[in-house]
Amino acid sequence: MRLPFILDVALGLIFIYLILSLLASEIQELISTVLQWRAVHLKKSIEIFLSGNLEGAEKSEVIQLVNTIYSNPLIKSLNQEAKGFVSILPRKFTWFIADKIRLIQKLIARSSKEPRTLDQEYSAPSYISADTFATTLIEELQLPKIIHSLTEVRLEKFKTQRLEEVETILTRSLRQIKLTELSNYIAQDINDDFENLKTEYTNIVADFKSSKLDIDTSVNRMKDSLEKYIDNFQANIEDENKILTETWKRLQAYYKHIFTNIEEAIILGGLKPSINEIVQLMNTSNAMYHEIKTDIKNKDSQTYKTIKELINSLPPGMNKNIETIAKRAQYRAKSTEEGIKILRREIEDSFDSSMQRAGGVYKRNAKGVAILIGITLAFGANADTFHIVDRLSKDSVLREAIVYKAVQTLEQQSDSSNLSNIDTKQILKDVNLPIGWTQDNRQEQLSWSPFKIKGVPVGSLLTMMTGWLISGIAIAMGAPFWFDLLSKVMNVRNAGKSPKSERNQDED
Repeated sequence: MRLPFILDVALGLIFIYLILSLLASEIQELISTVLQWRAVHLKKSIEIFLSGNLEGAEKSEVIQLVNTIYSNPLIKSLNQEAKGFVSILPRKFTWFIADKIRLIQKLIARSSKEPRTLDQEYSAPSYISADTFATTLIEELQLPKIIHSLTEVRLEKFKTQRLEEVETILTRSLRQIKLTELSNYIAQDINDDFENLKTEYTNIVADFKSSKLDIDTSVNRMKDSLEKYIDNFQANIEDENKILTETWKRLQAYYKHIFTNIEEAIILGGLKPSINEIVQLMNTSNAMYHEIKTDIKNKDSQTYKTIKELINSLPPGMNKNIETIAKRAQYRAKSTEEGIKILRREIEDSFDSSMQRAGGVYKRNAKGVAILIGITLAFGANADTFHIVDRLSKDSVLREAIVYKAVQTLEQQSDSSNLSNIDTKQILKDVNLPIGWTQDNRQEQLSWSPFKIKGVPVGSLLTMMTGWLISGIAIAMGAPFWFDLLSKVMNVRNAGKSPKSERNQDED
């Protein structure tokens, strides 16, 4: 048996596998589109990522959080759809089929009580970038809002402490004034100026709560207000009164102690909470949460409601995951703003790692489905590997026609990165491949078996089933694999002498 003959048979078999693999890919892509396998798998992977494990992903609070993330405009904008009646008509048909299949799945599974996003929407993104997900998650976690709320609480506490300490200094002075012959109007002036200081501090905190001021400007204004108060106090001192002079000196010393360095005052007051402190609020058993709960006297305040809503909306497993990520971010952060940026990058890295693992799972599942589709297609097309090899080895005309078509296909297709240009329908019309349930094929497949039970050719049937199984597995290996292999075998074949040149040498 000559090498060109073996290579031609191999080329024919590989080419048939390539065509069937392309058909299987189209079938799998159609099923994947209708059932939105990629989108469903992505959503499930995000649920696992946020909950920390497979069991937690089925909890209603996890599903609700993911539904909220998917309803974010950033995520919804990823799912662009064509407009127009002609463009939308095929999609409506697939939506109809998908709805019926999901209804059957619900009746069989009866799993989650919480509605999932893909049960409510016809389509969802099959890919979400890490930066988009991180930005969306931080928005849904309301971290900027929580930072502002926590800073509100601490700024209120900072204001109260400063006023109490000033009041303590003034109270001591007023006691001494009552023991002297000084007139009461001095004490009244001191009280009036202090009330003005309290009003200014209250207005500063109110402006910060309404986001008119940032924290640096707020503390600067508190500093200026106290400095103005101390200047006015000095101006009201008459006849070098020792009591008031001593009080003024104590006020000056206190001012320098608190407001010499604004940044230091902010740090000592905890007015720029670290990202780790923010995340610790998510854990109700944490000391940070109890601190805030104690500081907020009014449980009906918007600050308390914001923090409470965040805590109640987060799955328990996610609290631990985010807290772990936040601790890593905190080590490298020098400010709250930088902490948010680093936290975003940490979430992106964790999301990428999780999606890589999820991608591996999807590929394994897709390979299993590909094998099932391959075997089904091999049976439906009666693609019996043993019968194909037998026909190719006996029928030289068929063999040459398939090889010619294979060469033509290779010339038209430069690489295996995009095989959608190969027109499988035209190839099936042009070449009568040795597949299908034609009478001639069935007769050839069943007639050779000498072993029969009650007239049934058992040997032939077993051979056919084995041939279908081999073809199914081969089809599942994918069109790119067979295209690359076809190119390599063709190169080997072309490296030798062509059958035509060999015939010419024999005639000479």
